[in-house]
Amino acid sequence: MTDKTQLLDGLLADLRAETDQLWATVSGLDDAGWRTPTPPEGWDVATQVAHLLWTDEVAVAAARARTDPTPWDDVVAAALADPAGYVDTAAREIATLSPQALLARWGAARDALGTTLRAYPVGERMPWFGPPMSAASMATARFMETWAHGHDVYAALGIEPAVTDRIRHVAHLGVRTRNFAFATNGLDAPLEEFKVRLTAPSGETWAWGPAEAPQSVRGSAYDFCQLVTQRINRVDTDLEATGPDANRWLDIAQAFAGLPGAGRPPR
Repeated sequence: MTDKTQLLDGLLADLRAETDQLWATVSGLDDAGWRTPTPPEGWDVATQVAHLLWTDEVAVAAARARTDPTPWDDVVAAALADPAGYVDTAAREIATLSPQALLARWGAARDALGTTLRAYPVGERMPWFGPPMSAASMATARFMETWAHGHDVYAALGIEPAVTDRIRHVAHLGVRTRNFAFATNGLDAPLEEFKVRLTAPSGETWAWGPAEAPQSVRGSAYDFCQLVTQRINRVDTDLEATGPDANRWLDIAQAFAGLPGAGRPPR
């Protein structure tokens, strides 16, 4: 087993665990529970799950495009026809299904995603809405979205989710997408790396960037992950930035693809 295979296996195991946690939360809801509004305007619990299952299905189509390009080409064509509303429209349409149908379709989608990514050739990249992605990168992105949208569901239902070191995947993606966050906001990305030092839920310190970097970010990994997925307002975090570019980054950080989000108001 290669290092890359081990990495992917670990990512998929963590993605499964994160999805299982959310599954256990929603599978026991009654119809009214599925219609509980979540923080994003117009999205209820069913819409959140619908978005996750749809994105899993689209990721499978992207991974299979090397041998069967038509489903992925159809997704791209639909997205180009309505770039601002395509994702929301798909989620809302699927959310009209019954809870039982949503769970069945979600279960099939997440099983197919794991199987497809595990079989994807090492060293090859699949198409996506942004840059092409390896199987490991796709698994990381799916973890990030599952974690973020799961938090919307937990917030709506008044549940405090378990916080584990699995969030390292979100933190890593948040750091790696720094330049993308600047670009998507029409700004030039800083030329130098930042020093990022985050305290994990376990108390471990996670580090990115050179120790001698003049600009830095430090604080709670959990707060950082909420910030880069725009599930918290910066003023409600314990994050501290040193340097003008690092400070600006915390205002615009975005680990997800697409246009800059509106973020969350202060608590």
